[in-house]
Amino acid sequence: MDTTKRQITKIAREVNKFTARMLKLDGIGTAEYDFIHVIRKNPGITQASIREILSLDKGAAARRAANLEAKGYLVRKTNPADGRSQLLYATEKANRLKNSKASVEILYYEFLQEAFSPQENADFCRLLNILYVRSKAESKADFPNLTRRFLEGSAEK
Repeated sequence: MDTTKRQITKIAREVNKFTARMLKLDGIGTAEYDFIHVIRKNPGITQASIREILSLDKGAAARRAANLEAKGYLVRKTNPADGRSQLLYATEKANRLKNSKASVEILYYEFLQEAFSPQENADFCRLLNILYVRSKAESKADFPNLTRRFLEGSAEK
């Protein structure tokens, strides 16, 4: 039984809706932001690698790259190892977006935390950190415990 009622997921969904609304003020959508994020984390990445990371088809990746280049969020440079491909780099304008997205999320979470007393907030942050550390450790290990539980649950159905 899910005693959380998936409320973490539901809060995250609302944060994402608000963040998407604020990013649109800069003329960028969430899919474009994800594309920029991959480039920022992997300067000089090829379009083929981005397609693999984001599970995009060739046409969608090409359109997204062209749109972001036209908007000034990325630049392409010829790949010296392979003259046929290009390496993608985030521009300063793209780097400012990261701070913009983070600041929007911080604003949202600060708004939510105003409902807590200082002690409630400290308790919440302590418990949230426990969940975060557990989640991150499971992810880094490639989800062994959750995969096993999922597969055991699927076998029962």
